[in-house]
Amino acid sequence: QLLLVESGGGLVQPGGSLRLSCAASGFTKDLTIGWFRQAPGKEREGVSCVGSSGRITRYADSVKGRFTASRDNAKNMVYLQMNSLKPEDTATYYCAAGIYGLDYRTYNYWGQGTQVTVSS
Repeated sequence: QLLLVESGGGLVQPGGSLRLSCAASGFTKDLTIGWFRQAPGKEREGVSCVGSSGRITRYADSVKGRFTASRDNAKNMVYLQMNSLKPEDTATYYCAAGIYGLDYRTYNYWGQGTQVTVSS
């Protein structure tokens, strides 16, 4: 059983930064870890994903240049550094394990989510 637990969410002012963490147990190093977000009334959106080695990453256009995904397989941890945050980044953020890409339907294992609120 693979278990994912997110942390690091919170309230931040526009232009601020947060780093989300995703701790994995039963971790399979061959899996891609994706970051997704969902705002109330909106569909779940792929934000970023990082391949099994950590060398290959992909980002949604809305976060390119602002967010950076990374992973530390030795620690079974995945991170999402979020800079220059905007109010439209407000959402519940999830990490998930599955097949590479930003389509949430290809991910089978999900964390419980962590809330990110960007507001002055």
